Amino acid sequence: MSRDQNSIVEIRVRKRPVISSLIRQSALLFSLMILYFGCATAPRYTRGASEREISRPENKVTGRAERETHGKYYQVGMASYYANKFHGRKTANGEIFNMNALTAAHPVLPFNTVVKVTNLKTGRSVEVRINDRGPFSKKRIIDLSRAAAKEIGLIESGVGKVGLQVIRR
Repeated sequence: MSRDQNSIVEIRVRKRPVISSLIRQSALLFSLMILYFGCATAPRYTRGASEREISRPENKVTGRAERETHGKYYQVGMASYYANKFHGRKTANGEIFNMNALTAAHPVLPFNTVVKVTNLKTGRSVEVRINDRGPFSKKRIIDLSRAAAKEIGLIESGVGKVGLQVIRR
């Protein structure tokens, strides 16, 4: 070899492999997607139920829509009461159940809704606040506390036909 040939400096350009380039592009795209979707806002939920749920509640057990069955009443059906077994335990909204307070359990009405419960046999009525879920019997529409049941005369029979009117949501 001659010296002229050795003096020529070969400059080689290293080409990056195609696979390495694809991996970097994919990683960049994935990072941008995580950043974009990670910063999206979460859906906001409002307290209470929609107007449709208030006007036509669905029974959680049967899945059927219950219809207004009596003129001025939101709902008409059988009521029962619960007392000693649940006294002092937590209700569905987190407060402690007091059988001597004027409260009730309803399957779909929002918590803290005030409902006027009228015993259709005696005509006596009481206003109660919804603080629990139930009843879990297909035949009943509301469970009253012992104090509320006493006010409308349900203690003796244990159950009775009542009408519900929503006073305040």
